[in-house]
Amino acid sequence: MTGHPAPAGRRVRYEKKDHVAHVTLDRPDVLNAMDLRMHEELAQVWDDVEADDAVRVVVLAGAGDRAFSVGQDLKERARLGEQGAPATTFGSRGLPGWPRLTERFTLSKPVLARVQGYALGGGFELALACDLIVASSDAVFGLPEARLGLVPGAGGAFRLPRQIPLKAAMGHLLTGRRMSAARALEYGLVNEVVPAERLDGCVAGWVEDLLACAPLSLRAVKEAVARSLDLPLPDAFTADYVWERRRRSSADAAEGPRAFAEKRPPRWRGN
Repeated sequence: MTGHPAPAGRRVRYEKKDHVAHVTLDRPDVLNAMDLRMHEELAQVWDDVEADDAVRVVVLAGAGDRAFSVGQDLKERARLGEQGAPATTFGSRGLPGWPRLTERFTLSKPVLARVQGYALGGGFELALACDLIVASSDAVFGLPEARLGLVPGAGGAFRLPRQIPLKAAMGHLLTGRRMSAARALEYGLVNEVVPAERLDGCVAGWVEDLLACAPLSLRAVKEAVARSLDLPLPDAFTADYVWERRRRSSADAAEGPRAFAEKRPPRWRGN
Protein backbone atom coordinates (compact mmCIF):
# COMPACT_ATOMS: atom_id res chain seq x y z
CA MET A 1 0.00 0.00 0.00
CA THR A 2 1.54 3.28 -1.07
CA GLY A 3 1.19 6.62 0.72
CA HIS A 4 2.80 8.65 3.46
CA PRO A 5 3.24 7.05 6.88
CA ALA A 6 1.11 8.21 9.78
CA PRO A 7 2.54 11.02 11.92
CA ALA A 8 5.09 9.84 14.48
CA GLY A 9 3.47 7.83 17.24
CA ARG A 10 0.14 7.42 15.49
CA ARG A 11 -1.26 4.05 14.52
CA VAL A 12 -3.74 5.06 11.82
CA ARG A 13 -3.30 7.09 8.64
CA TYR A 14 -6.45 8.99 7.67
CA GLU A 15 -6.74 10.93 4.41
CA LYS A 16 -9.78 12.39 2.66
CA LYS A 17 -9.83 13.31 -1.02
CA ASP A 18 -12.48 13.49 -3.74
CA HIS A 19 -15.24 12.12 -1.48
CA VAL A 20 -13.15 9.11 -0.46
CA ALA A 21 -11.76 8.47 3.02
CA HIS A 22 -8.61 6.36 3.01
CA VAL A 23 -8.05 4.65 6.37
CA THR A 24 -4.79 2.75 6.75
CA LEU A 25 -3.75 0.60 9.71
CA ASP A 26 -0.16 1.77 10.02
CA ARG A 27 1.96 -0.63 12.07
CA PRO A 28 3.64 -2.60 9.29
CA ASP A 29 6.52 -3.65 11.54
CA VAL A 30 4.06 -5.83 13.54
CA LEU A 31 1.86 -6.76 10.56
CA ASN A 32 -0.61 -4.03 11.54
CA ALA A 33 -1.54 -5.70 14.82
CA MET A 34 -4.18 -3.65 16.61
CA ASP A 35 -3.36 -2.36 20.08
CA LEU A 36 -5.65 -0.29 22.29
CA ARG A 37 -4.20 2.95 21.00
CA MET A 38 -5.03 1.98 17.42
CA HIS A 39 -8.60 1.22 18.46
CA GLU A 40 -8.88 4.67 20.06
CA GLU A 41 -7.64 6.34 16.88
CA LEU A 42 -9.97 4.28 14.71
CA ALA A 43 -12.97 5.31 16.80
CA GLN A 44 -12.17 8.96 16.07
CA VAL A 45 -11.87 8.14 12.38
CA TRP A 46 -15.26 6.38 12.21
CA ASP A 47 -16.89 9.28 14.06
CA ASP A 48 -15.50 11.69 11.48
CA VAL A 49 -16.44 9.47 8.53
CA GLU A 50 -20.08 9.42 9.62
CA ALA A 51 -20.22 13.14 10.41
CA ASP A 52 -18.58 14.41 7.22
CA ASP A 53 -21.14 14.43 4.40
CA ALA A 54 -18.35 15.07 1.91
CA VAL A 55 -17.16 11.51 2.57
CA ARG A 56 -19.14 9.06 0.47
CA VAL A 57 -16.92 5.96 0.42
CA VAL A 58 -14.27 4.51 2.74
CA VAL A 59 -11.29 2.37 1.73
CA LEU A 60 -9.76 0.46 4.65
CA ALA A 61 -6.28 -0.99 4.15
CA GLY A 62 -3.16 -2.14 5.94
CA ALA A 63 0.25 -0.53 5.52
CA GLY A 64 2.90 -2.52 3.69
CA ASP A 65 2.44 -5.56 1.48
CA ARG A 66 2.60 -8.31 4.10
CA ALA A 67 -0.65 -7.90 5.99
CA PHE A 68 -4.01 -6.19 6.15
CA SER A 69 -3.91 -6.92 9.88
CA VAL A 70 -3.09 -9.94 12.03
CA GLY A 71 -5.60 -8.80 14.64
CA GLN A 72 -5.17 -8.16 18.33
CA ASP A 73 -1.72 -7.21 19.57
CA LEU A 74 -1.14 -10.38 21.60
CA LYS A 75 2.00 -9.06 23.28
CA GLU A 76 0.00 -6.14 24.66
CA ARG A 77 -2.79 -8.56 25.64
CA ALA A 78 -0.30 -10.71 27.56
CA ARG A 79 1.01 -7.65 29.45
CA LEU A 80 -2.51 -6.54 30.30
CA GLY A 81 -3.30 -10.02 31.59
CA GLU A 82 -0.25 -9.97 33.83
CA GLN A 83 -1.46 -6.63 35.20
CA GLY A 84 -4.82 -8.12 36.13
CA ALA A 85 -6.95 -6.89 33.23
CA PRO A 86 -9.99 -9.12 32.63
CA ALA A 87 -9.87 -11.54 29.73
CA THR A 88 -11.45 -10.42 26.49
CA THR A 89 -14.78 -11.86 25.35
CA PHE A 90 -17.44 -11.11 22.76
CA GLY A 91 -17.71 -7.41 21.95
CA SER A 92 -15.66 -4.41 23.00
CA ARG A 93 -18.07 -2.42 25.16
CA GLY A 94 -16.15 -0.66 27.91
CA LEU A 95 -12.84 -0.94 26.05
CA PRO A 96 -10.92 1.81 24.22
CA GLY A 97 -12.34 2.58 20.81
CA TRP A 98 -15.88 1.33 21.45
CA PRO A 99 -17.93 1.06 19.39
CA ARG A 100 -15.37 -0.39 17.04
CA LEU A 101 -16.18 -0.89 13.37
CA THR A 102 -17.21 -4.47 14.15
CA GLU A 103 -19.98 -3.06 16.37
CA ARG A 104 -20.88 0.15 14.50
CA PHE A 105 -24.09 -1.27 13.19
CA THR A 106 -25.44 2.11 12.05
CA LEU A 107 -22.36 3.34 10.14
CA SER A 108 -24.06 4.48 6.94
CA LYS A 109 -21.17 4.93 4.49
CA PRO A 110 -20.01 1.96 2.39
CA VAL A 111 -16.64 0.58 3.52
CA LEU A 112 -14.39 -1.37 1.16
CA ALA A 113 -11.59 -3.50 2.61
CA ARG A 114 -8.42 -3.63 0.52
CA VAL A 115 -6.80 -6.88 1.68
CA GLN A 116 -3.25 -7.85 0.85
CA GLY A 117 -1.38 -10.51 2.76
CA TYR A 118 -2.59 -11.74 6.13
CA ALA A 119 -6.06 -10.93 7.48
CA LEU A 120 -6.09 -12.99 10.66
CA GLY A 121 -8.07 -12.89 13.88
CA GLY A 122 -9.37 -9.40 14.50
CA GLY A 123 -8.01 -8.35 11.12
CA PHE A 124 -10.29 -10.87 9.40
CA GLU A 125 -13.15 -9.77 11.65
CA LEU A 126 -12.54 -6.16 10.61
CA ALA A 127 -12.77 -7.17 6.95
CA LEU A 128 -15.94 -9.17 7.63
CA ALA A 129 -17.52 -5.99 9.02
CA CYS A 130 -16.88 -4.15 5.74
CA ASP A 131 -19.43 -4.01 2.94
CA LEU A 132 -17.02 -5.03 0.17
CA ILE A 133 -13.71 -6.89 0.12
CA VAL A 134 -11.20 -6.71 -2.71
CA ALA A 135 -8.22 -8.99 -2.14
CA SER A 136 -4.87 -9.76 -3.69
CA SER A 137 -4.28 -13.33 -4.76
CA ASP A 138 -1.76 -13.73 -1.93
CA ALA A 139 -4.30 -12.77 0.75
CA VAL A 140 -4.77 -15.26 3.59
CA PHE A 141 -7.75 -15.22 5.94
CA GLY A 142 -8.15 -17.01 9.24
CA LEU A 143 -9.57 -17.02 12.76
CA PRO A 144 -6.95 -18.77 14.92
CA GLU A 145 -8.46 -17.75 18.27
CA ALA A 146 -9.39 -21.28 19.41
CA ARG A 147 -5.72 -22.30 19.05
CA LEU A 148 -4.81 -19.44 21.40
CA GLY A 149 -7.36 -20.11 24.12
CA LEU A 150 -9.48 -17.21 22.89
CA VAL A 151 -12.73 -16.70 20.99
CA PRO A 152 -13.30 -14.61 17.83
CA GLY A 153 -14.92 -11.91 19.93
CA ALA A 154 -15.01 -9.11 17.34
CA GLY A 155 -17.76 -10.81 15.40
CA GLY A 156 -16.04 -13.68 13.61
CA ALA A 157 -18.21 -16.28 15.35
CA PHE A 158 -21.31 -14.36 14.28
CA ARG A 159 -20.48 -12.92 10.87
CA LEU A 160 -18.59 -15.78 9.22
CA PRO A 161 -21.54 -18.25 9.47
CA ARG A 162 -23.76 -15.53 8.02
CA GLN A 163 -21.46 -14.94 5.05
CA ILE A 164 -20.40 -18.47 4.01
CA PRO A 165 -22.05 -21.90 4.42
CA LEU A 166 -22.38 -22.98 8.05
CA LYS A 167 -20.27 -26.15 7.85
CA ALA A 168 -17.49 -24.28 6.06
CA ALA A 169 -17.58 -21.55 8.70
CA MET A 170 -17.49 -24.07 11.54
CA GLY A 171 -14.55 -25.79 9.92
CA HIS A 172 -12.52 -22.60 10.05
CA LEU A 173 -13.78 -21.43 13.45
CA LEU A 174 -13.19 -24.74 15.23
CA THR A 175 -9.78 -25.53 13.75
CA GLY A 176 -8.18 -22.17 13.02
CA ARG A 177 -7.46 -23.37 9.50
CA ARG A 178 -6.57 -20.60 7.08
CA MET A 179 -8.49 -19.69 3.96
CA SER A 180 -6.87 -18.69 0.68
CA ALA A 181 -8.09 -15.76 -1.37
CA ALA A 182 -9.23 -18.20 -4.06
CA ARG A 183 -11.33 -20.16 -1.58
CA ALA A 184 -12.76 -16.94 -0.15
CA LEU A 185 -13.83 -15.98 -3.67
CA GLU A 186 -15.46 -19.39 -4.16
CA TYR A 187 -17.49 -18.82 -0.99
CA GLY A 188 -18.54 -15.36 -2.16
CA LEU A 189 -16.81 -13.87 0.87
CA VAL A 190 -14.80 -11.43 -1.23
CA ASN A 191 -15.94 -9.44 -4.25
CA GLU A 192 -12.83 -9.76 -6.40
CA VAL A 193 -9.35 -11.28 -6.30
CA VAL A 194 -6.52 -9.95 -8.45
CA PRO A 195 -2.71 -10.20 -8.52
CA ALA A 196 -1.05 -7.88 -6.00
CA GLU A 197 0.26 -5.55 -8.68
CA ARG A 198 -3.31 -4.93 -9.89
CA LEU A 199 -4.89 -4.49 -6.46
CA ASP A 200 -4.85 -0.71 -6.28
CA GLY A 201 -6.26 -0.40 -9.79
CA CYS A 202 -9.03 -2.84 -8.95
CA VAL A 203 -9.92 -0.98 -5.76
CA ALA A 204 -9.97 2.28 -7.73
CA GLY A 205 -12.45 0.74 -10.16
CA TRP A 206 -14.80 -0.25 -7.36
CA VAL A 207 -14.51 3.20 -5.81
CA GLU A 208 -15.30 4.82 -9.15
CA ASP A 209 -18.46 2.74 -9.45
CA LEU A 210 -19.50 3.59 -5.89
CA LEU A 211 -18.98 7.31 -6.49
CA ALA A 212 -21.14 7.10 -9.61
CA CYS A 213 -24.09 6.30 -7.35
CA ALA A 214 -26.13 8.80 -5.38
CA PRO A 215 -24.68 9.11 -1.86
CA LEU A 216 -28.06 8.88 -0.16
CA SER A 217 -28.97 5.85 -2.26
CA LEU A 218 -25.84 4.08 -1.02
CA ARG A 219 -26.71 4.88 2.58
CA ALA A 220 -30.35 3.86 2.12
CA VAL A 221 -29.43 0.55 0.46
CA LYS A 222 -26.81 -0.28 3.10
CA GLU A 223 -29.23 0.41 5.95
CA ALA A 224 -32.06 -1.54 4.32
CA VAL A 225 -29.90 -4.60 3.70
CA ALA A 226 -28.41 -4.63 7.21
CA ARG A 227 -31.72 -4.11 9.00
CA SER A 228 -33.74 -6.53 6.90
CA LEU A 229 -31.45 -9.57 7.02
CA ASP A 230 -33.24 -11.05 10.02
CA LEU A 231 -36.72 -9.75 9.17
CA PRO A 232 -39.50 -11.78 7.54
CA LEU A 233 -39.84 -10.56 3.97
CA PRO A 234 -43.25 -8.87 4.48
CA ASP A 235 -41.83 -6.96 7.47
CA ALA A 236 -38.79 -5.87 5.47
CA PHE A 237 -41.06 -4.13 2.97
CA THR A 238 -42.93 -2.22 5.68
CA ALA A 239 -40.06 -1.35 8.04
CA ASP A 240 -39.06 2.28 8.52
CA TYR A 241 -35.60 3.10 7.15
CA VAL A 242 -34.15 6.45 8.21
CA TRP A 243 -31.85 6.89 5.24
CA GLU A 244 -34.55 5.88 2.77
CA ARG A 245 -36.80 8.62 4.17
CA ARG A 246 -33.98 11.10 3.64
CA ARG A 247 -33.22 9.83 0.13
CA ARG A 248 -36.86 9.90 -0.90
CA SER A 249 -37.23 13.55 0.04
CA SER A 250 -33.84 14.60 -1.37
CA ALA A 251 -32.95 16.62 -4.43
CA ASP A 252 -30.92 13.66 -5.68
CA ALA A 253 -34.07 11.52 -5.92
CA ALA A 254 -35.28 13.91 -8.63
CA GLU A 255 -31.85 14.52 -10.15
CA GLY A 256 -31.28 10.90 -11.22
CA PRO A 257 -34.37 10.52 -13.45
CA ARG A 258 -33.95 14.11 -14.72
CA ALA A 259 -30.33 13.47 -15.76
CA PHE A 260 -31.35 10.24 -17.49
CA ALA A 261 -34.09 12.04 -19.43
CA GLU A 262 -31.70 14.83 -20.39
CA LYS A 263 -29.01 12.33 -21.42
CA ARG A 264 -26.32 13.76 -19.12
CA PRO A 265 -24.39 12.50 -16.09
CA PRO A 266 -26.17 13.18 -12.79
CA ARG A 267 -24.82 15.86 -10.47
CA TRP A 268 -25.20 14.40 -7.00
CA ARG A 269 -25.50 16.78 -4.08
CA GLY A 270 -25.93 14.26 -1.31
CA ASN A 271 -29.10 15.97 -0.07
